[in-house]
Amino acid sequence: MPLLTLFASAFLAATLLPAQSEAVLAALLLGERHAVWLLLLVATVGNTLGAWVNWAIGRGIERYRGRRWFPVSERNLERAQRLYGRFGRWSLLFSWAPLVGDALTLVAGVMREPWWRFLLLVALAKGGRYLVLAGLVLGWMGAGR
Repeated sequence: MPLLTLFASAFLAATLLPAQSEAVLAALLLGERHAVWLLLLVATVGNTLGAWVNWAIGRGIERYRGRRWFPVSERNLERAQRLYGRFGRWSLLFSWAPLVGDALTLVAGVMREPWWRFLLLVALAKGGRYLVLAGLVLGWMGAGR
C-alpha cells in the first residue's frame, strides 16, 4: 500500500491538480521498509506519467482556443508557445520545478513534442529531482543504506 500511495501522490503532483509527493517519498525513505531504488522508480514513473497527462491535455486543448471558458488567455498561450519555441525540448529538463514545470509539460503537448522524447526528458528531470531529494533526506538524517 505505501508504494501505491507514493505512485498516486507522485502522479497527482505532476498534473495540474495541487498535490505534493516529496513528503510521501521522504517518509518512506526514512521508514527504511523499501529499497531506495524501488521508491525512486515508483515516484519517477508516477510523476512522469502524471506529466504525460498534461502533455496529452496540451495536445487536444487548442481546439478549444478562443472559447470564453478557455482557462488560458490567448496572450499567455502565445507567450508560452514562443518560449517553448525559443528554448525547445530542453526546457523540459525543468519540468521538475514547482509551478512552471506543469505549464511546461502542457505547452510541450500544445507544441506537438513527440511523446517518446517528452517522456525521456521528463523522466530524466523528475528522476533527478527525486534522486537529489533522497540524497538530502538520507544524508541529513543519517539513514543511508
